[in-house]
Formats: sequence, C-alpha cells, structure tokens
Amino acid sequence: MIEKPPVATLSNSAIAILLDSQYSELIEEINNRYLYWDKVKYKVPEKLDKTDFWAAVKFTRQGRTLSFSGKTFSFKLTNYMQQMLHEFDMNPVGAMFSGNEIPEKRREYYLLSSIAEEAIASSKMEGAVTTRERAKEMIRTQAKPKDKSQKMILNNYETIEYLRKHRNDVMTKDFILEIHRRITQGTLENREDEGNFRDNNKIVVADSLSGDIVHFPPDCSSIESSMDFLCDFANNEESEFIHPVIKAIIIHFMFSYLHPFADGNGRTARSLFYWYMLKKGYWLIEFIAISRNIYKTKGQYEKAFIHTELDDGDLGYFIQYNIEALNKSFNDLKKYLARKQNEENALLEFRNIDGINERQARIIKLYEEKPHRIFSAKELVSSFGVTDKTIRTDLEGLVKLGFLEKIAKNKRLSGYVASKTFDSLIRENK
Repeated sequence: MIEKPPVATLSNSAIAILLDSQYSELIEEINNRYLYWDKVKYKVPEKLDKTDFWAAVKFTRQGRTLSFSGKTFSFKLTNYMQQMLHEFDMNPVGAMFSGNEIPEKRREYYLLSSIAEEAIASSKMEGAVTTRERAKEMIRTQAKPKDKSQKMILNNYETIEYLRKHRNDVMTKDFILEIHRRITQGTLENREDEGNFRDNNKIVVADSLSGDIVHFPPDCSSIESSMDFLCDFANNEESEFIHPVIKAIIIHFMFSYLHPFADGNGRTARSLFYWYMLKKGYWLIEFIAISRNIYKTKGQYEKAFIHTELDDGDLGYFIQYNIEALNKSFNDLKKYLARKQNEENALLEFRNIDGINERQARIIKLYEEKPHRIFSAKELVSSFGVTDKTIRTDLEGLVKLGFLEKIAKNKRLSGYVASKTFDSLIRENK
C-alpha cells in the first residue's frame, strides 16, 4: 500500500523553514518534480523534523480549489509546469506541416497513423491483447475485428474519428453517453451497460500491480449532478482563467474519479481529454498518440491518481504526470516527422523514374522495404487515402512497367507482389 502523508500542520517550526532561504531551493526542486511524501521524506535535511518540512512544502502548493462530487480538490501550477505548457504552446512543430518540409497531401497519412497508435495504446491499457502490427493491419484493410481486443481497438479508432467531427460541440451528458456507447460497443459483458451510467456501487478501482483497492468511486446517486458540474466546467469560461491543457487534464481526472460507468471509464476519460484539446484549437493533438506514453508508464499514471486522492485532493501529481506525458508525446512526434522527412528524401530517386507518379513511387518504396509482402488494393486505399479505382490504376501501371505482379490470394481476392525483375529495375533507376 502507498503510504498516506502526515497531516500538514503549519507549526512555528514549519513557518521557520519557509522563511529560511537556505531551504527554498530544495523546496522548489521538490515542487518542480512534484514529489510525493514517500520521496520527500528522504530529502529532508537531518536537523529538521520531516513532518514540519512536509508542512512547509504543502504550504507552497496551496492554490485554486474545486469542489467535485462531495470532495475538494486543489491545484497550483509550478514554474516547471508553466514552462512545459509554454514550450508546448510555442514550439514550432506546426511549421513542419507548411512549405516544402512535409507536403499537405501527406497530412492524412500521418493522421491515420497517429490515430491508429492512440486507439491501440488506449485499448491496451484496458486489457486489449494484440500486436501493433495486427491492429494496424486491421485498421488499414478495414477488416472486421476477429476478437474482443480488436473490437476495442476499432471502437477507439472510430470514436476518435467521431470526436474530430464533433470538436465544436458542447459537452453534455448525452454527448458523454454517446462517446461511451461508441467506445464500448460489443466489448462489455452486459450490453445494457453500453452508453448508460452505472446504477449501483459494485465497482472499485484496484492497483494493476498489487491488486489493492485504491479508490471507491462516489455513490451512483451523485453521478447525474456530478456530470452536470463536469459539463458546466468544460463549457463555461470562468472569470479566473485556466489554461486549456490544464483544464483538459482536470476533466480527465474528474471523470476517472467519478467512474460513472460499469466499465470503459479510462477509455472515455482519455477521449474527453482528446476532444477538449481539439475543441480549444490544439489541432496538433490529432497527431500525438499520448496514450502510447501513458501505456508505457501505466504504473506512474495510476500512482498519479492515488497520490492525488491520498494527499487531500492535490491535483498537482496528476497534472505533472500528464504534462510530462504530453511533452514526451510531442517530442516523439517531432522525431517521427524528422524520420518521415528522411523517408521523403529517399523517395526522390524513385520519383525520377519515367511514367510513375508520387503514389507509385511510395508503393515501390514499400516493396523495397518489405520485398516478400503481398499488398492488396484495399489495404493501400486506406494507407494512401485515395479511391479504390485510383490505387488499382496505380498498381496496374506498376505491373505494366514490370515492378509488380498480380497474384490470386484466394478464389475471390487478388494481391500484388514484387516482380522477379523488381530488384534489377530498382538498380537501373537508382
């Protein structure tokens, strides 16, 4: 079990610590990392009382309060949090989608890839078991899911598409119910739970590693009123400004804290975060698979919830974790785009081949990377975002030029493979 912090009483000794400048740097370091009591107690100078020092740290974390579902929460943005928010707001990654660095026509390709990554990671956090390759294959080929795991991933993918189209909607209870219905359809033990709030308290939240119960969600009788508050919080602009990223994170937390559904709460909470970021103009979130980094650090994600609840509703832990996950995802995006830019440059040699267009150059590159792969027209339609007729014309053109061969996959379907002369043609044209 995670140790609960001591009661933070601002005694004369604690006040003396606050007023002594020799401790200010240590306290700022602790706050910038937003350390919990189990870490802070080992950083207390030997001559000081640990409880007094903790009280001093807690005093510096006092900030704005919010009452939700019968509990008071608070948050204060540290210098480090504000710095990360500023970097996220100001970083010029958007320039990568302008000019010649990344052609606009490639935008949909990157978008499909990132949405697929987000859907896969968010589903895996809730128990989906499959490989990324198989999941992406299903999405690319628009194949029917073969099991519950694949259904969860497809639901996530289609829900994200729904949220993109409804980014300008206001948050209502019906909107939340629709998101839940879409994201859980065909994956819950009881189909009646899809798109309906829970009507009982037979639900607990357990630590995924230890199995210990870490949270008893509020009584089901408070769900309707709590959801009204959450919708008002999301839709209304308060007189005291809250940075949109922080507000999105708080919405994520409040929804998870309430746990209004029998199952699918995590997926729905992350969907609401994604939606609110889009609503507030953070279009870049479409290209960021934040759940992938959350999945990699699931233990820290769960601890951020637990620390907030055990430490008198201090949202700083959850805010800190999510800002860091967001910035990590943002940096991953920059690396991904840089890698794709290098791939774009590598395509130049194929674009110079007489009689082929840019899509055909990309198809040739795919076969060069995966020479034994059988690609179907349907799969490439999804990857390139064009019509079936267009991609078939491209493929048949490559067959005529000798790069590809058409083969029968079964009695009904055909596919395309690299021809026997593929390698020699590549060498001739390089």
